[in-house]
This record gives sequence, structure tokens and C-alpha cells, in this order.
Amino acid sequence: MGKWKRQDVDGHPCDLFFPDQPNPFGYAVIYLHDLSLQGLRGRSSFEHAFEKHGLRVIVPEGKRSWWSDKICVEFDNNRTAQNYILESLVPWLAAHWEVVPPKIAILGIGMGGQGGLRFSFKYPDIFPVVAAITPAIDHQRCWVEEESYLDQMYFNEEAIRQDTATLHIHPLYWPRNIWFCSHPSWIESAQRLNMKLSALGIPHQVELDPTVQQTSNEYEEQMVDPAVRFLIEKLEQERRRI
Repeated sequence: MGKWKRQDVDGHPCDLFFPDQPNPFGYAVIYLHDLSLQGLRGRSSFEHAFEKHGLRVIVPEGKRSWWSDKICVEFDNNRTAQNYILESLVPWLAAHWEVVPPKIAILGIGMGGQGGLRFSFKYPDIFPVVAAITPAIDHQRCWVEEESYLDQMYFNEEAIRQDTATLHIHPLYWPRNIWFCSHPSWIESAQRLNMKLSALGIPHQVELDPTVQQTSNEYEEQMVDPAVRFLIEKLEQERRRI
């Protein structure tokens, strides 16, 4: 099994996963964590999937920033999580891992899932491959939850809604490789995203089953393998396009 390393990247801690047998093409995955702030150390389902495909992974600590372009003081007083990913993390990967788009995929759960989709919709040339497990897309519903920190970043629920991943889709400029699935707890917003992508004719893969009886954690564990399998397949396709 691969090894984890803690690394400071431009003032913020990140966990780095190094597989024992790296993929020969040097692919990398940026993993965006959920509101619970749970990383991937010790989560064997992820570790086995990354090891199986030889994927290097970097897990930045984004606090409760929602991976947005709004200042979250818990994360940083002076820069947004979006700015950090684009201006620090991606350049760090180029300098230290010698990997650049389109060999970088983005993966996330919950808060991180919606963040990954939003990054990919806003910057499809940088993140042409994205997978999201139970993305918290319509997270304006969390406005009233004090622990969400949303009231520190947005004026009201409508301001949050205007910044959701669904509203950042461009009909002529979109990522080529989109995959998402959802536990029933967040399925309505995932269904709306699915309908919008379909209406615009944007190719995507989706797994939505409202009858799932598992807990959200059990569901996440089950969907790790298909999510990572999608990432490696599409990274290979992107490599062949170059």
C-alpha cells in the first residue's frame, strides 16, 4: 500500500498520497473534502482505489470554505480557497510533481463534490475530468446552519444559489468528462444538475437512485471505486487527445 506525507503548500497543509507503483503517465488527483473536514488518511476504500490505478493524490485542507471564491476566515484572511487551488496548488503540482492539465483530475464528496464540479464548470481547460460523490450542490439550504460558515461568506441564500455549480455551467464551454452520483440526502439538486446538463446536450455520466437505503457513509464507500475508475479512464482519454 502507498504512503501518506504531510506537506505545507504555500501556507496551507496538504496530505499527499504516493502509490507504491505510480502510473507511468504521472496522473494526479486533487481531492476536496466535505464540510466534516475529513481527509483520506486511513480510508482504505480510497487508498486501495488510488493504489490500484497508481494515482498520486493531494488533499488540501480547505476548512469550511465551500471551495468558493469568497473569503472564509477559518481558511485564510486574505485569499479564497478558489484562488489557493488555482494560484498555489496547481502550480505546485507542476513544479514538484511535474504534472499539468489535462493530467490532473478533481474528486470530492459533499462540500468538496460541489466544489469540484464548480471548479470544472468554471475552468474546464484546467479541470477537464471531475467526479463528485453526493455533491452538496444547492448548499444554500445550509445557510441557517451556523457550522456551515456560509453566513460569513454570503449576504443571503440567494447569493449562495447564484454561486452554485449549476449556475456556472456555460452552454459552449464545459468540461469533457463529468461524473457524479448522489445519496438521497442530496439527490434533488443532483437531479436538477442532471436535467440542466441533459437539456444543454452536455455529455456526462450520472448514477442517481432515490431508493438507496444505505447511510450516507456506506453509500460513499460503495461509490469510491466507480468514481476513481471514471477518473483513470478519462485521464487516459485526455492523454490520448494531446
